[in-house]
Amino acid sequence: MPSIAIVGAGPGMGLAIARTFGSRGFDVALIARNRGKLDDLVGRLDAEGITAAAFPADVLDHDALCQALKDAAIRFGGIDVLEYSPAVSIGSTTPTAPSETDPSDVQWAMDLLLYGAIAATRAVLPVMREAGAGTLLYTNGAGSVDPNPMLGNLNAAQAALRNWVLGLHKELADTGIQAAHVAIGVWIGAGGPPGVPTASAETVAPLYWDLHTQRGDAERVFTA
Repeated sequence: MPSIAIVGAGPGMGLAIARTFGSRGFDVALIARNRGKLDDLVGRLDAEGITAAAFPADVLDHDALCQALKDAAIRFGGIDVLEYSPAVSIGSTTPTAPSETDPSDVQWAMDLLLYGAIAATRAVLPVMREAGAGTLLYTNGAGSVDPNPMLGNLNAAQAALRNWVLGLHKELADTGIQAAHVAIGVWIGAGGPPGVPTASAETVAPLYWDLHTQRGDAERVFTA
């Protein structure tokens, strides 16, 4: 069976992506910090007939993240698709305008978004190169494309991730490996800030399947 590893798996986009691929015959490896939450997701997927397993790891701990991906590859006989989408909690951070941003204001987001993505990719890409096949998908905010001045520090790191992914897409052209960036410009689920457009995770998740199967596009931007 083909498999997908979802880094930063949660009950929103992570679960929706797991269902999208799992319902099409994929085994699912779920990676995030909280073992209890992962086990809950595994149980929900199992009830739907989708084979899934939990591999706890903090994306900020690159060694642990790489080990989790290696363990997932052993469990499922390889990783065919990597989806990287660690959650960025605006409520737990201090947004800064571009002119007020200090290097330290950006570092946490770079660690979470760019450096974690690079570490995860290096863990799975060599085997994909040997096989001449694979898909690498990276989830980001739409501020990576059209920055919001109120989120200057976060958008800078998002733009760095986007730039790196688009470069990776070009580098891997004609290798059989697809790398693509998904920029989400809506609040997923209920409870978003007033005036911010919303969408369900189930509405966005098919974009990932399209990028995996169609393979030509380097990016999809989802807006209301």
